[in-house]
Amino acid sequence: MWFKFKKQPPIRSLIGEGTAVHGELRFSDGLRIDGEVHGDVVAVGDKPSLLVVSENARVHGKVMAGHVIINGEVVGPVHSTELLEIQPKARIVGDVRYESLEMHQGATIDGELRHRATETDKPTLKLAASNDA
Repeated sequence: MWFKFKKQPPIRSLIGEGTAVHGELRFSDGLRIDGEVHGDVVAVGDKPSLLVVSENARVHGKVMAGHVIINGEVVGPVHSTELLEIQPKARIVGDVRYESLEMHQGATIDGELRHRATETDKPTLKLAASNDA
């Protein structure tokens, strides 16, 4: 079986644990958040983007990027244009839009979950607890 593996953009920026940022945060390529952000986190440009919200991280604002991995807390809407990975310790309070979704057992979403495709597209959903290959 052939799998499509896209090369991930490099993580060039880090908001470290113990750091709090207030205001809109714009980034390109990759960003990892281990601290707190009080404001929107938005990927800019036409290149693929990667946003990682780690287990102890907290974001209070809108999140927009291509590939989004969440294992911490996001209070605000989440918009992923490629793949949204919601890890076991993720807590999202806000509406979620995604192209492809991978959600692990234990993650929580308090909001609307909606596929962003047109009416003719079928959503891609992968269940992390599934035993199917």
